[in-house]
Amino acid sequence: MVGNYNLKTEDLNLCFENLMMVAGGERGGNMKIGVITEWKDIPVELLMHILSLVDDQTVIRASGVCRGWRDSIYFGLARLSLSWCNKNMNNLVISLVPKFAKLQTLILRQDKPQLEDGAVGTIANFCHDLQILDLSKSFKLTDSSLYAIAHGCRDLTKLNISGCSAFSDKALAYLAGFCRKLKVLNLCGCVRAASDAALQAIGHYCNQLQSLNLGWCDEVSDVGVMSLAYGCPDLRTVDLCGCLKITDDSVIALANRCPHLRSLGLYFCKNITDNAMYSLAQSKVKNRMWGAVKGGNEEDGLRNLNISQCTSLTPHAVQAVCDSSPALHTCSGRHSLIMSGCLNLTSVHCACAIHAHRGINTFPHSAH
Repeated sequence: MVGNYNLKTEDLNLCFENLMMVAGGERGGNMKIGVITEWKDIPVELLMHILSLVDDQTVIRASGVCRGWRDSIYFGLARLSLSWCNKNMNNLVISLVPKFAKLQTLILRQDKPQLEDGAVGTIANFCHDLQILDLSKSFKLTDSSLYAIAHGCRDLTKLNISGCSAFSDKALAYLAGFCRKLKVLNLCGCVRAASDAALQAIGHYCNQLQSLNLGWCDEVSDVGVMSLAYGCPDLRTVDLCGCLKITDDSVIALANRCPHLRSLGLYFCKNITDNAMYSLAQSKVKNRMWGAVKGGNEEDGLRNLNISQCTSLTPHAVQAVCDSSPALHTCSGRHSLIMSGCLNLTSVHCACAIHAHRGINTFPHSAH
């Protein structure tokens, strides 16, 4: 047996052969492998390169081979995913995370809830360089986890807590006050945490925010979204799908205050009317005109817009948005303007779809 992972000699030999096969596939590059006949001969640099090409479970097993490998992996690994662990993820995090001193990315997605507050506390205590953390579907976590992250992981730029339905808005607002470098925040399904009060705190403290997912957070209203628009001018992706309380005021604020907005989800937002569409169209036209002076390009404007089930919209208003944002497409294979459930919008088309239709109509008929 070798290390703490019950690796037998035959396991090591097989692991070595597999690793060298991976490395062999890279021999066409600039790395010179040289002559290596045993797994103990692998240089640290080559080891880390090979491990960057294999799955995280193999990385964990490799750390039990010998002291040299263990130290190299523990001090050299910056990204770790334990999403493959279907059992005992909580204990695995508590035992492993303190050993990885340089972690910057930690992915802990779960098909069934395993993580508890103690594991997140361990992450916060040891992973002070963490920048990306994924805790999605961690239904067992409570506010204690958010408070721990706020104090221990202040350099976070990306946090995914989608589906963590037990978090409160008070804890989320508290985290926003400490994790001020956040650029990507996924709150989809966080029905208790994503309140207007929490969004006001995010808008006040997290001014670098670029992407926010508020899908199905049905307590969010115009008050919260407008606070975000005014406080986070660099917002580029906003998902408001299922936010039933928002109205045109939210969209108008985003259109006027967030010039870099590229993706907007409004699925099932029944209160959205033509006024919101016209504000998007007008703001994009203004931004493109300003961009032409400052060196912009035709890709400025929205690139993705989901208005499915927004049944109050009319073709003229939606066509205005499509015309103002050249990257919005309705043509086959390039759907970035999603209008499912809006039967009254079948006449809305992007420029390339219109050109294609004209081309078909003008194509000469073959002789019979």
